[in-house]
Amino acid sequence: MTFGTPDPVAIAFFAGFITLTLGITWWAARRTTTTEHFYAAGRSVTAGQNGFALAGDYMSAASFLGIAGLVSTSGFDGLIYSTGWLVGWPVVLFLIAEPLRNLGRYTFADVVASRLDPMPVRISATVGSLATIAFYLIAQMVGAGSLVRLLFGIPYETAVVIVGVAMMGYVLFGGMLATTWVQIVKAVLLLGGAAALALMVLAKFSFDPRLLFAAAAAKYGAGVLAPGKLVSNPLDAISLGMALMFGTAGLPHILMRFYTVPDARTARRSVFIATGLIGLFYLMTFVLGFGAMVLVGPEAIKAIDAGGNMAAPMLAELLGGRAFLGFIAAVAFATILAVVAGLALSGAAAISHDIWASVIRKGQPKPGEELKVARIATIVLALVAMALGIAFKGQNVAFMVGLAFAIAASANFPALVLSVFWRRTTTAGAASSMIVGAVSTLTLIALSPAVQIDLLHHTTAIFPLKNPALVTIPLSFATGILVSLLRPDRASEARHAALETRLLLGAD
Repeated sequence: MTFGTPDPVAIAFFAGFITLTLGITWWAARRTTTTEHFYAAGRSVTAGQNGFALAGDYMSAASFLGIAGLVSTSGFDGLIYSTGWLVGWPVVLFLIAEPLRNLGRYTFADVVASRLDPMPVRISATVGSLATIAFYLIAQMVGAGSLVRLLFGIPYETAVVIVGVAMMGYVLFGGMLATTWVQIVKAVLLLGGAAALALMVLAKFSFDPRLLFAAAAAKYGAGVLAPGKLVSNPLDAISLGMALMFGTAGLPHILMRFYTVPDARTARRSVFIATGLIGLFYLMTFVLGFGAMVLVGPEAIKAIDAGGNMAAPMLAELLGGRAFLGFIAAVAFATILAVVAGLALSGAAAISHDIWASVIRKGQPKPGEELKVARIATIVLALVAMALGIAFKGQNVAFMVGLAFAIAASANFPALVLSVFWRRTTTAGAASSMIVGAVSTLTLIALSPAVQIDLLHHTTAIFPLKNPALVTIPLSFATGILVSLLRPDRASEARHAALETRLLLGAD
């Protein structure tokens, strides 16, 4: 392997992608003049465009680098992530997409606050959103740092800073329009690159996936095709599955995409398109992971990167040479930059729209002020992302995103469902659901084996599950229901009828 040695072909692919996306940003910046353009691309995105952008936003470094790495080192259990992430999309399609587009403006807090007292709801929603974004950002920055360091020999910390600065530029100047088109370009590149790599793997096994799996079992034992190597506790598997399934419907940067389309029908169609693209991609991660296991080997993969995140790039170099490695690495880099830009934009929206404009300015910000605050928030988030990426060096990115999904599933999803579909939900109930969901998830993550044993190297952990969603999702729902029943609010209950009309017929 020639990782760590600068290569002109790889640098050319990187430079090509950066040039293309900077051109998109320049084009978008000329059209991003209002708050609605910055947050929602002027609500002018078509179903096809938003479907590809949703897929691009969702197929993160965890999907491409992390899942391939987990499968290559752990076998079957790595597929829990890809399956869990995929089955979350029917929840979004049938439960979330239409209400979100019809009831909201820029953030998911708009929906929760639509018939409740906005101030406590928006503050609580921001806590959950920023916690989710922070964990998601860690995974992307760790993946970017590892990738650039191993390809060019640049220090890991410098690589993380480069990604942070690039992301800052996309969001500051281009807003949602630039972010959307960067994600569309990235989705096309990622699907094309993964398909090419998967076909190269299958060509080694007569285009029969069964021969690939049989080769893995013959080389490393039948255990690689059975559950238990990565997640041995059944409760851990259920908890992780719940986080991945319901977390999708609570991710701020995914939910924000539904405001970019003109109506609810377009939102539903875009989710349908995204689900097909994502399902196709995750089928290919099966092949990539087992291909890396058989052709590269878990020991070689872990020797290059302890988290296993470089399995796909190593497989690319083995099968296609240095030039193909450069292309796959550029695709992975594009993947990271696009997702980081979407995360930064959703974080900036939570700070500027939910806190500054709605809470501090009480819905009456000065002209241009909200956009200015959003750009300042973007700079702050970029600096935080760089710091977190450096602090969590060496962690598997799919695992880190699993924790982000646990926060989204516990802090955001229950409050969203209760406020839209249960008329007796009160302000106190929704706010307490979000705060309890976020705080309990963060606390149990800190007490879990993932932190206590894997990160801090203690012998035991206070909380037994690596992912706390099995406990925190029911806790968040129960808190919202119980507090709403104990502190009823007849006014918000009466406003639910008007909300139902908007939910079905649309806001505009």
